[in-house]
Amino acid sequence: MDFTLSREQQDIIKAAREFALGEFPDRAVEFDREETFDLNIWRKACDLGFVGVFIDEAYGGAGMGFLEHCLINEEFWAVDPGIAQAILSTTFGSELLGLFGTEEQKQLVLPQLVSGEAIMSTAITEPDAGCDVTRATTEAVREGNEWILNGSKMFITNGNLAKYILVFCQTDPDNPSRHERHSFIMVPSDTPGYESTKIRGKLGIRASDTAELALNNVRVPAVNIVGKEGEGFHELMAFFNRTRLHICAQAVGLARAALEESVRYTKQREQFGAQIASFQVTQFKIAEMATWIRAARNLYYDAACSVDQGKVDHALIAMAKWFSAEMAVRCADEALQMHGGYGYIDEYKVQRLYRDAKVLEIYEGTKEMEKTIISRSILG
Repeated sequence: MDFTLSREQQDIIKAAREFALGEFPDRAVEFDREETFDLNIWRKACDLGFVGVFIDEAYGGAGMGFLEHCLINEEFWAVDPGIAQAILSTTFGSELLGLFGTEEQKQLVLPQLVSGEAIMSTAITEPDAGCDVTRATTEAVREGNEWILNGSKMFITNGNLAKYILVFCQTDPDNPSRHERHSFIMVPSDTPGYESTKIRGKLGIRASDTAELALNNVRVPAVNIVGKEGEGFHELMAFFNRTRLHICAQAVGLARAALEESVRYTKQREQFGAQIASFQVTQFKIAEMATWIRAARNLYYDAACSVDQGKVDHALIAMAKWFSAEMAVRCADEALQMHGGYGYIDEYKVQRLYRDAKVLEIYEGTKEMEKTIISRSILG
């Protein structure tokens, strides 16, 4: 496959890099330490067209592909992962709405996400249901023209900020097939009974909001169901085949930052009368990092281009997600190692990169789950 980027795609990269360098560095440490974020930066990103570029033009988006969204993700994460996640996760759920939502749902929500009027969230994980989403017990009971939701969700991105939340819940708990018990229902956050609590003390990406949710007799109109009743699991898998691409690009961006910081530091730092960069052990680390980054980028380019062409390859996406995430963690680890004791204090960016990297191997499907998907596609 030809991965030569078009002039438009190259311009997107340049613009995203310039925006991130102009907005992120001065606030990154503050947001990390305070576990907060300035939404004005997000609104600027919306005004400049960086948010929701894959959303169709009919709903205010740029009508581009997931590859273009990945290119922006990579550039933003290369400057600061926490701020990047706080900005680009604001459309989290629009992928699913675009695939399965009604025309009315799309017209209501998608333009608000692109314009910076609203933030979206998708609530899947529960305290006792992580990778095994079929164990999710949050329940929605139909009563006349309403759904009544009860349950709790954990580790929900934008749970405190979102105007609209797509809740993965049981609508047919007695169905003998555990893959046909769930549905997605859209819940406005101002609905009585919806409660969110900010989760503090995260290891990394602290600028990004994460919440625990409680749904207590939350009533929403029956028309708020997204997709087909009982098809939630299958819709979720289609959703993940898009959102996991974002993680791949995030990983490559973070790894790039780790490499850039390592090159800068090892050219300045001297030991035993010579630059650290002149030592063969350092040169080998740099060479390995650069090669891992190139390989991971090629994987996600391949996967994203395939999705944009309507060819969804579950195994390829899983390969890209697992490899890029593990690669980013290794690059962050090597970067910190090359910085020695200085890398262990927050005066240096690599300390933050090291903390930010680990989540890449966890959210949107752990690396163990990705390997399971890959092996099953091979073994049958």
